Amino acid sequence: MSKVTQKSADGAEIERLLHHMPSVAVHAEKTWAKGFAQSVSKQARRRGWSPSAKQLTVMRALVSDLFTQSGSDAGDMQVIED
Repeated sequence: MSKVTQKSADGAEIERLLHHMPSVAVHAEKTWAKGFAQSVSKQARRRGWSPSAKQLTVMRALVSDLFTQSGSDAGDMQVIED
């Protein structure tokens, strides 16, 4: 049985994921996801903090879901012409 290892994130990816956590907290459908995003945002303010491997995996999934959800609402948009 082989273990699948997730590559670690560089500082730029972590910053990008953290940038989207407030949006995840607002738009997440599940209460635990909202709480997770708020918690990670708060933890990130501590000096020297970096996400655990499990947190990183969840952050990636939530940000991915955020953009997937945003795309599904595109059918609701109306184009306003001049």
